[in-house]
Order: sequence, then C-alpha cells, then structure tokens
Amino acid sequence: MKIDFSPSGVCAKKIEFEINEGKLHNVKFYGGCPGNLAAIPKLIEGQDAVKIAGILRGNDCGGRGTSCADQLAVAIDEALTQKAS
Repeated sequence: MKIDFSPSGVCAKKIEFEINEGKLHNVKFYGGCPGNLAAIPKLIEGQDAVKIAGILRGNDCGGRGTSCADQLAVAIDEALTQKAS
C-alpha cells in the first residue's frame, strides 16, 4: 500500500512511503532538513511499521510539539488504521 501524507507543524511538505507485509519501504520526505530526512529512510527501510511508529512517535523539533519523524509516525498510524477498517 502506497501512502502520501501531508504533515502539519513541520518543514517537510509531504511524506511518501509504502507498507508491504507490515514493513516500511521507499520512505521519502519532501522539504525539511535534508541531512536528517535523508538518514531516516535509510535507517528504517524494511523495518516493522508498528515498531518504527513507536520509536518515532513523540519526537519533538525545536519545541513545536512534533517533528518530521513524529509526523511519519502519525502517517504510519493513520495508514494502518485505514488498512484495518
């Protein structure tokens, strides 16, 4: 399943990823901090989506109450909830 997510409260404008058999693939961030947002996809490629959402959920960037990583967790949660419906 391919997901296109529009994050809020962060610099990234869009997050794309796929969840296949519960694993994350092809994560891409558009906008945001290039170094961090290039590293995250490399670190989580092929990892369990539920586990990664748990790790990334709640990460804060500069006191915003969210971050690009946290928004990815939100997107994963939403995608898994929609799939279960």
